[in-house]
Amino acid sequence: MIETPMMSVVAGIDVGGDKKGCNLVILQGTSVLCSINSRKPEELVQACVEYDVVAVGIDAPCHWRPGDGARLAEKELARERIYSFSTPTRDRATSNANGFYGWMFNGERVYQAFAPTYPLLSDKDYAKGKVSFETFPHAITCAMLGKAVASAKLKSTQRRKLLERIGIDTRMLKSIDAVDAALCAVTARFLLEGRTYPYGDATGGYIQVPADVGPGTDPVMTFTSLRTN
Repeated sequence: MIETPMMSVVAGIDVGGDKKGCNLVILQGTSVLCSINSRKPEELVQACVEYDVVAVGIDAPCHWRPGDGARLAEKELARERIYSFSTPTRDRATSNANGFYGWMFNGERVYQAFAPTYPLLSDKDYAKGKVSFETFPHAITCAMLGKAVASAKLKSTQRRKLLERIGIDTRMLKSIDAVDAALCAVTARFLLEGRTYPYGDATGGYIQVPADVGPGTDPVMTFTSLRTN
């Protein structure tokens, strides 16, 4: 039987600091197969392998800033009034005394752990095979609801309701971090369908965001192809 994007299992990871750990959500269609929290990237990889995940969306920078200028992906998002944390160079992050960038180092460890089985997507478009890629829940919400509607202040309720509107039962998602991981997984489905827009370049890394959705588009209709029979 030929595997289609609708049948494929996808995953999303929200990367946190050492105390929060990382949240992993695995989806098939609109069904939540798995929702876990772990401080060990290897456990996240193991879960994805066990469920035969094809694509993994990760909410953390896939590359450090390459030089003095910001990553192109972050610049392009900012031009559209979608703002994110500015990724520093690795040296600057290492020298930071208050540990603010600890979650970015955790993200680096996640990408490294996934690389052998889920190599980072280094091209604009997905071709085939198992991959990991960077995405960003606020940008996902902006793409799906429109920038005028998406609100970081209302994210706890707004993003959960968005998932519910597209048919995902959110009872297994116990925190906003799990909700964000689910949004990253939804974006992985868009990636397999060839329906993401890549912000950035190969040097600074791409941030993949759902395409062809936004104001005037009903997310329920847009995500009909996510449903399983």
